[in-house]
Amino acid sequence: MKLLVRIVIAFIALVIVIGAVVAVMSNQRLNRTYDIPTSVLALTSPIPSNGATIARGHHLAVIAGCTDCHAKDLGGKVFLDVPPFLLVAPNLTRGAGGAGASFTDADFVRAIRHGVGPDGRAFLIMPANDFNYLSDADLAAIIAYVKSVPPVERQLPAKSIRPLGRVLLVLNQLPPPPAAVIDHAAAHQANAPVGATVEYGHYLANFTGCTDCHRADLTGGPIPGLPPSAPPAQNITPAGIGTWTDVDFYRALRVGKRPDGSTINTLMPWPDFSQMTDAEIGALLRFVRSVPPKR
Repeated sequence: MKLLVRIVIAFIALVIVIGAVVAVMSNQRLNRTYDIPTSVLALTSPIPSNGATIARGHHLAVIAGCTDCHAKDLGGKVFLDVPPFLLVAPNLTRGAGGAGASFTDADFVRAIRHGVGPDGRAFLIMPANDFNYLSDADLAAIIAYVKSVPPVERQLPAKSIRPLGRVLLVLNQLPPPPAAVIDHAAAHQANAPVGATVEYGHYLANFTGCTDCHRADLTGGPIPGLPPSAPPAQNITPAGIGTWTDVDFYRALRVGKRPDGSTINTLMPWPDFSQMTDAEIGALLRFVRSVPPKR
C-alpha cells in the first residue's frame, strides 16, 4: 500500500512539473512580441473616406474573407471552438469593445498586414501572411471601409488556449502565427496593377489566399494549419485542371460546381470568390494558366 501511495504521489508530482513546464514554455511563445517600425506602418497616402474608396474596401473585404471571419457586420464571432482552443474573430467596429473604438490607422495596418496587435503580440490565426501582399491603396480602402461600418454592440467570449492547445504548441504541432513568417520590413507597392492580366491575377491569388492553400506553385496538397483529415487543396495548375474551359472556371468560382456537377467544399471559399468581378476572375484564370503544369 505504501508503495502504491508513493507511486501515485510521484505521478501527481510529475504531472504538476510537466504542467508547469508547458505553461511556462507556451506563455513564452504566446507572449512573444513583434516590434513593427513606425515607418513600416505608414501608407503612401492618408486613409481616404470617399464613397468609391469605401465601396472598393468593402469589395476587397468580401473576396478576402474578412466578412466571413468577422461576420458580415464586422461585429465579430466565435471562429473556432475545439478542444485545443477557443478562437474569436473580434469586433472590428466602433461598438463597445470593438477595435474601431480605439485603433489608429497604424494599428489597423499592423493588424491586417503584419498580424500583430497594438500590444506587439501576434494574432494566432489572422491570415496576415496573405494580406501582407495588399498594395497601400487597397489596404487603405479596406481600412476606410472598416472605419465606415456602423457600431455593433456584441458580447464575445475571450479567446482561450486550452491545456491541449498549449501542449500542441510546445510540441510544435501547431503552425506558427503568421507574424512569425512575415518579412515585416518588406516594401509594398503603392497600387495594384488592376486589369485582366497575369500580373493582377497573381496579386489576387496572393492576398485572397489561393497561393496559401494551393501553394505558391498551385500544386495543392494538405492545407497548412488544418488537420490531416481535412480535404486537400486541388492541383490547379494546367496539369490539374487542364481540361477545364473558361466557363468551367467561372462556374467553379461563381456557384461552386466542378465540370462534372459535383459541389466544391466551402473550405475552398468560393462563396467569397463568387463576389469577384468577371475581370477579376478572368485575371485569376490567366494567372492559373500561366504557371508551369505540375503533377
